[in-house]
Amino acid sequence: MKIALDAMGGDFAPQAAVDGAVLAAQELAGKAQIVLIGQESAVRPLLEQHGDAAATLELVPASQIIEMGEHPAKAYQQKQDSSIAVGYRMLHAGEVEAFCSAGNTGAMLVGAMFSVKPVPGVLRPAIANFVPKLHGGMGILLDVGANAECKPEMLEQFGELGSLYAQYVLGISNPKVGLMNLGEEEGKGTTLTQAVHQLLKVNPHVNFIGNIEGRDLFNEKADVIVCDGYTGNVMLKMAESVYDIMAEKQIRDPFFDKFNYEAVGGSPILGINDNAIIGHGVSTPVAICNMLLQGYQMAQSGISDQIKNTFKS
Repeated sequence: MKIALDAMGGDFAPQAAVDGAVLAAQELAGKAQIVLIGQESAVRPLLEQHGDAAATLELVPASQIIEMGEHPAKAYQQKQDSSIAVGYRMLHAGEVEAFCSAGNTGAMLVGAMFSVKPVPGVLRPAIANFVPKLHGGMGILLDVGANAECKPEMLEQFGELGSLYAQYVLGISNPKVGLMNLGEEEGKGTTLTQAVHQLLKVNPHVNFIGNIEGRDLFNEKADVIVCDGYTGNVMLKMAESVYDIMAEKQIRDPFFDKFNYEAVGGSPILGINDNAIIGHGVSTPVAICNMLLQGYQMAQSGISDQIKNTFKS
């Protein structure tokens, strides 16, 4: 198994990418090979600094970089030898089983849509993120930014995509699906959430438990939390700020440590034909390592095949 990493993506690339890849290679201990994609002149010296620890890492040259501030679609189309474009070509060709990047989020989404493409039947892929639960384990929240405005059928599919990930990657049997709303009652919410509630209520592929509220994000009420990308992104950024505030006040707690983006490392794009993960722009080596380990877990679980089989039927 090979897991690819955009070595040029992120505010601290390529140093953080290389250091994180070395950490991941040690964690995986031969179960998968890490493939770095990037400018050889920048990456090769960093690999050499790690000596034998980097011996198993493979380097695939890519001469161009899609910068954080560039227009995603335009840059992806014009820079076909960028680390993101090369990574997606390798993923599409089956040369790697997962592709991870802490680079330009928009370019990662564009690459997913135009290279490996959405699974037939999926209206719009979603970016998922993970929420720690008070009594252990993790839940999944989607969408967190790919689709700011949604149709009811899209959110219904997010419930299905999240359920499949929760089941096959997180190991949660019969995951509970909740719709984020401003009240628990069925008739509460906007025109959109009311319509989504009716769709999820009769969907045989999900264990829908009804509406949930913001206070239910970290309790055991739902394993899969469905919302539009606008709402999800606001909740995600607020949760991240809680960790930052506690760190600034020098308050340490094992539960709130899980709010740190480094703990998971990245957000998978669900609903595409392969495994792709978007990392935080400020990813550290620890975050890069955890993103690669998540890519390995996704590939090992066969989640993309499970999604394809579900939507095929």
